[in-house]
Amino acid sequence: MSDKIRVLVVDDSALMRKLIPQTLLSDPSIEVVGTAMDGLIGLRKIEELRPHVVTLDLEMPRMDGIEMLRQITRKHRVPVIVVSAHTEEGASLTLKALALGAFDFVTKPQDAASGRLQQIAAELALKIKVAASSGPPKMIITVPPAKRKEPRNFPAQPRWPSRIVAIGISTGGPNALQYLFSQLPEDFPGCLLVVQHMPEGFTEMFARRLDESSALEVKEAQSGDLLLAGRALICPGNRHMKVCHMEHGDVSILVDQPRVNGHRPSVDVLFHSVAATFRNKAVAVLMTGMGEDGAAGMGAIQAAGGVTLAQSPDTCIVDSMPRSAISRGFVSRVVSLSALAGTLQAKCIPDRPQAEPAAVPSGVAAGDTGSRRRSS
Repeated sequence: MSDKIRVLVVDDSALMRKLIPQTLLSDPSIEVVGTAMDGLIGLRKIEELRPHVVTLDLEMPRMDGIEMLRQITRKHRVPVIVVSAHTEEGASLTLKALALGAFDFVTKPQDAASGRLQQIAAELALKIKVAASSGPPKMIITVPPAKRKEPRNFPAQPRWPSRIVAIGISTGGPNALQYLFSQLPEDFPGCLLVVQHMPEGFTEMFARRLDESSALEVKEAQSGDLLLAGRALICPGNRHMKVCHMEHGDVSILVDQPRVNGHRPSVDVLFHSVAATFRNKAVAVLMTGMGEDGAAGMGAIQAAGGVTLAQSPDTCIVDSMPRSAISRGFVSRVVSLSALAGTLQAKCIPDRPQAEPAAVPSGVAAGDTGSRRRSS
């Protein structure tokens, strides 16, 4: 009996149904057991072939990928990797698929139609293997719907944050972040900085979705954005995000330095910058995701006196990112996803100014302000 990972490829393009299996041939642990040209055929082949993982195109005739995904999550509980077009429409559909329960996604290169899929071969193979080993989701996250927000009345004076909360997140991140942000109030006293492993062209739309479903102000970060209380900045795809002090306030800075841990954006880049700039005013959070990006940076925030939190592995879609920091002793507290918002609010309560020392009454020596025994 073969112990290979059985994969079904569903795509309406005959070329993609040929190229995707070819890109996976070099990995001996993966076997493409079948292909399908639309969702109706794909569902029949899931029953027939019992794949461990499905790769899914979203734009197909008869039954599209979104409807097929709904059927899979209801009936089959097979992990799905979306193979997405690198377009605005593709990004929108992909984020919808992730909200419906897709495990993860890869983007087709711009020249995929000419037969060049090798640049995503390693990424696709890795995500297939992680999806197969993870199995069905450990926790079903109810993603809040978008809601119409009232126009914000920004205060005349900037509302400076009590803490800087740096979040690193990857596989499973869109739903987990949307849930977390929906639990935080508009007057949240911290500023949130997020590195979500996501390609260029997806993060702006992702930030808009987060903004629509939460009371926070959420935007894709730009260089020079002020770090304000109640604001969340999402690092753009293919950029790194750092922070720095400026005369007019603390700001985000975007840089084009090389990849770190194979990623740009990298969680470690953000965490190291936050540790150096804010020291004990920093809060680091590692959430669901695969790999080890962020573990070393979390150690730097811990060494600087900051707070270090990890999402509990049992509430992660993939737990290797938080677990890598936990195993190194860099995490001060492990928190379930449902309790994370409350924990962040507690950690970001502004420090109370120390009370002025009480005035010493005339004729009483300092240090002698306690009660005196009366003479009888």
